[in-house]
Amino acid sequence: MSVIENSTLLGPVKLGRIELANRVVMAPMTRSRADVMGDMPNALMTEYYRQRAGAGLIITEGTHPSAEGKGYCRTPGLYNAAQQQAWADICAAVHGQGGKIVLQLMHCGRVAHPANKVAEDGSVARTIAPSALAAKGQVYTEDGMQDFVMPEAMTQADIEQTIADYVAATRRAFAAGFDGVELHCTSGYLPAQFLSTGTNHRTDQYGGSLQNRLRFVLDLVAAMAAVDGADRLGMRICPGNPFNDLADDNNQETFAALLQALDPLGLAYLHVIRMPKIQDNVALAKANFSGPLILNESYNQQEAAAALATPQIAGISFGRAFIANPDLVHRFQHALPLSNIDPSTLYTPGAKGYCDYPVAPA
Repeated sequence: MSVIENSTLLGPVKLGRIELANRVVMAPMTRSRADVMGDMPNALMTEYYRQRAGAGLIITEGTHPSAEGKGYCRTPGLYNAAQQQAWADICAAVHGQGGKIVLQLMHCGRVAHPANKVAEDGSVARTIAPSALAAKGQVYTEDGMQDFVMPEAMTQADIEQTIADYVAATRRAFAAGFDGVELHCTSGYLPAQFLSTGTNHRTDQYGGSLQNRLRFVLDLVAAMAAVDGADRLGMRICPGNPFNDLADDNNQETFAALLQALDPLGLAYLHVIRMPKIQDNVALAKANFSGPLILNESYNQQEAAAALATPQIAGISFGRAFIANPDLVHRFQHALPLSNIDPSTLYTPGAKGYCDYPVAPA
């Protein structure tokens, strides 16, 4: 079978200090397979990531840096030694296959329900956010769909503790063997809640003016970068994304200012979700950020190759294609057809629809 000659998509690239064998990136995707109690990664997850280590880079599912940061059921954490060891097993499995892996840190803020935040001792973690404003909508729990709850407005001490939690999780990630850390800064979660006028009604130094609304994210990134350099950090954005009841009076102004402020730090990459039917997020990123870009959202192989003709575009991340095709890079290399996902098993417990998708014949 003939091999597609595409040195751009299938060739190597360097993102900060992270060297990739190819530019096919596995996008972060919540799969809800962690242990219910303890927010523990497990052997099933180790196999899932190991199977997909042919990606130039794996970005993990969103992982909360504290119990308060959890929003969904069966999502993993990285805030204690046991979780760190479990993630170390995953990193070792990916590295054993020659892959690279980055941890995505995701604090859900107000996007949560207490039913998903019950610890093994019966205690329930708080739900906190920039302001005491409940999100419209519902979240899945093991007891069915539940309305989002009213969060507590974060105090100055809460903000300082949350930044410290992210820093501690970043340290744990590097100790576990991750090649980098990605900050989730979209989808209505805590960093985006601070940025947006619809979710941030604070009157202190973290709210009100544009510069004040940027402060939490800028302070957070600076603190995370201080752990081991900005060139092992990435950030994911999607300006204009209304998911989880997020709204901003002028998201393009907000993100232009944010990216201009972050640009001098020298981040490893910026991970941009395009929204062509709403606004041109790729153009916004290019205009305000000079570092490497990873683009995401419904690219096929041919479109990905075309996008990478622009020098600043360093990689393309694939989500659904990687779920059903653990050997996606091999299929790209040999022009093999792609399998389709089973949507009914995206978030269900167990191996079915998770790590039982077949690979193509060699």
